Formats: sequence, structure tokens, C-alpha cells
Amino acid sequence: MMSLDGLQKSISNPIIPYVGTILGGLVPGELIVIHGTVPDDADRFQVDLQCGSSIKPRADVAFHFNPRFKRSGCVVCNTLEREKWGWEEITYEMPFQKGKSFEIVIMILKDKFQVTVNKKHLLLYNHRISLERIDTLGIYGKVHIKTIDFVSNGDVPDGSQFGVPYVGKLDTALRPGCTVAIKGEVNKNPKSFAINLKSSDSKDIVLHLNPRMKSKDFVRNSYLHDSWGEEEREIADFPFSPGMYFELIIFCDAHQFKVAVNGVHTLEYKHRFKQFEKINIVEIIGDVTLLDVRSW
Repeated sequence: MMSLDGLQKSISNPIIPYVGTILGGLVPGELIVIHGTVPDDADRFQVDLQCGSSIKPRADVAFHFNPRFKRSGCVVCNTLEREKWGWEEITYEMPFQKGKSFEIVIMILKDKFQVTVNKKHLLLYNHRISLERIDTLGIYGKVHIKTIDFVSNGDVPDGSQFGVPYVGKLDTALRPGCTVAIKGEVNKNPKSFAINLKSSDSKDIVLHLNPRMKSKDFVRNSYLHDSWGEEEREIADFPFSPGMYFELIIFCDAHQFKVAVNGVHTLEYKHRFKQFEKINIVEIIGDVTLLDVRSW
């Protein structure tokens, strides 16, 4: 889970504009977590991952993240190189509101930035400038910032040993108190994928998790005694998006499975099969790239 125990450092109540050095640079797997509030009179603000802090000539900006509040609002992302802006990538979903607090999480991946606002996935931005060059964080415009945290989240594995479809044995048979953790990336143009917890001595699927991207349905079911049970689909927020990196945790407790995606609790599924000692296989199929599977 995204825990804050690997804190690199924390900055409290910085004065805006804020320009600060990122100690040790940025590496894949790291998170920048920003808590703040949008003032009532905000027109725009920006978070810039910069290559230095020079003003004349202006330092390159590898990632310019710029919420704008005119009309229905949008978030504009771009890169500034040699004092020239590249092409804008505009997200019309607007998670920020005037007068409201927010949490921005920028996850550093080897090929892109992945941004979550208020625990919901917002956007991906492919690197146009190499990560090694980024050494400065700048925050400008109409915004109040409470804290900035740099969190090391461990390495993002490269997944070369995990092909899909994947079938693997759990390190221990599932029982209450056990956790299965899956790291992966949703394909660019996905229809659906599935994660199945199975028994090795029958065709039973104890837990079938099946996110369907087009309809944004997250189907859960069990296949027991040669037939599917009743589907569960209820969900507050569909947590997946094309191209996005995810860490999915399945926790087995006495009465149910609990599933979290990128540190956010997503659903519960009541046990329909209690012979835990038989559940020892995890199967992953569909439109994902698998990076890591482990259980404890």
C-alpha cells in the first residue's frame, strides 16, 4: 500500500510562490504528495517539476501541471524546453474546486507521471524530458499549500518474468490474515482483465475480479460446483484507467475479501467458499501488463 513511512522529507506551509530543491532527484516508484486548498478567488495555479530554478533564461519544466478555473475548468499539462512550450495535453475532468481542500499525488514512473487527485486517478503524462534532469519543485499561482511530502514507495518492478495470461502458486494457501498483492499496468486500449483466486484441485474460482474498461463495471463473482454465482457490481468509483499503473491488494479476513487499488479501499466481497486451505492459485488474464505478484 502507499504508506508514508518512507518519508524523504516534508515541507509545511510553504510561502507561494514556492521553489525548492528536490533532494536526491526523482526515481521511479516515488510519490510527491501535496495537500492544500484552492482559494475562493483562484483563477489558476501550477505545480512544476523543473530542471533547475533559473529565471533568465527560464529553467526547463519537465512537467507543468496547471489547473485553470475559467468556465467549467480544466487541467493543462505541458513541457517547457529552451523557453518554448510544447503541445498542451488538456484534461477536462476538473477535480479541484474553489474554496475546497485537495490532495495531489504525483507518482513517478519510468516512462510517465501518474496523477491522482483526492484519491481518484486523473491523468497520465509521458516523459518528454528525462527524469534525471528534474531537481526542483515549483508551485505558483492562487493556491494555499499545507504540506508537500516526498515519499519513497519502493521500486516499480519491471515485470520481465510475468507474462499474461499468468498462473502462479500463492506462497501460502489463503487463510484469514493473508494478503495477495499485484502490481501491473493497464494496457493502452483495454477491454477488460481478470484476477482469479482458484483451487488447484478443481475448477472452482473463489474470487473472480473483472474490471471492464468500456462500461466501467467492476464485476465480482465466484465459480463453484461448475456454475457462476450472482454477480456483484456495486462500486463508488471505478479505479482503473487505460495505461495506468496500479497496485491491487486483496486482503482475506474471516468474513470477506477486501480489495484496495493504489492505497484506496475499493470493495468487499463476502466469502462464498470457506475451505481456504484449497485456495492456492492466482490467475491473471486480459489487457494488463503484469509487473509483480506476491502473497504473505
